Amino acid sequence: MTTLAPTQLRSPLRDATRSAGVVWLGLFVLGIGFGVIVTAHNLPWWLAPIMSGVLFAGSVEFILVGLLAASAPLAAIAITTLLVNSRHLFYGLTFPLQQVDGRMAKLYSIFALCDEAFALASARLRGKQILWTQLGLHSSWMMGSLVGAGIGSSLLSGLEGLDFVLTALFVVLFLDVYRENPDRVTLGLAVGAGVIGYLLAPGSMLVVAMCVFTAALMVRHQRG
Repeated sequence: MTTLAPTQLRSPLRDATRSAGVVWLGLFVLGIGFGVIVTAHNLPWWLAPIMSGVLFAGSVEFILVGLLAASAPLAAIAITTLLVNSRHLFYGLTFPLQQVDGRMAKLYSIFALCDEAFALASARLRGKQILWTQLGLHSSWMMGSLVGAGIGSSLLSGLEGLDFVLTALFVVLFLDVYRENPDRVTLGLAVGAGVIGYLLAPGSMLVVAMCVFTAALMVRHQRG
């Protein structure tokens, strides 16, 4: 029976660290901000790591904190979560799940499919790097929220700018993806879809923009 050398076993983890280490750090910092927000809303500190571990949906988690603090109805929470996370339906169309081996690994990869994982996988991840990257993103988010909930409320409560970390992170990921495939037509379609989404439905801009963008790509594919 063929056995793998330790260097071969570590290779996917090492490659994932090189490709996504900075993004892991960004999610850790953003998780600190989330933990601070949880305790600032007078919610128990342990809620932050539990939400981060079980839900792993950053933007929804920030929204849920406000809804939970306001004792919002369960129906409102469910609808809000569905609308915000509906973008993952589009991610699933092109996410390279076939490169993840094993049923349990695929199930975890589906659960851990977040914006950052999709952007990284689209740009340069292959095979086991995908799973290691998702595990790193998940762990970084959980650890950051735990640190933020534990000490952030007292040490970082007055710090401004933590909420911009996610925006900066997406800008960097976009630049990486565009460098890998500098398609100006696709870029133009994406910008146009974003403008249309903002003008038609500012409150649901992301969902509308992605629907418009998907339709535009389908038309482009048919004509191409």
